[in-house]
Amino acid sequence: MPAATDASLRREGDALVFTGALDRAAAATLWPQASTQLAGAQRIVLTNVTTVDSAGLALLAELAARLRAAGTAPGFEGQPPGLADLQAAYRLTPELDFPA
Repeated sequence: MPAATDASLRREGDALVFTGALDRAAAATLWPQASTQLAGAQRIVLTNVTTVDSAGLALLAELAARLRAAGTAPGFEGQPPGLADLQAAYRLTPELDFPA
């Protein structure tokens, strides 16, 4: 059973809207919900995310990759604490993709 988390996810129109800390517990808890709500999404909203760790980054990067594979270039809104440092450490673009 996944650990308790304060993170949440909701679908608002074409956006997946995350709140709380996107950490290991959140990634495990939110993955099933995120994968079922992904179809038709165009934006990932992080304005109410309090922090991101490497597991949260992996969740976001996988969602972005699946959107790109479906033909959508996902837009990101918000820059929560931890995200920029992790993007730099893993050499990811602002769209959470590996540069060509």
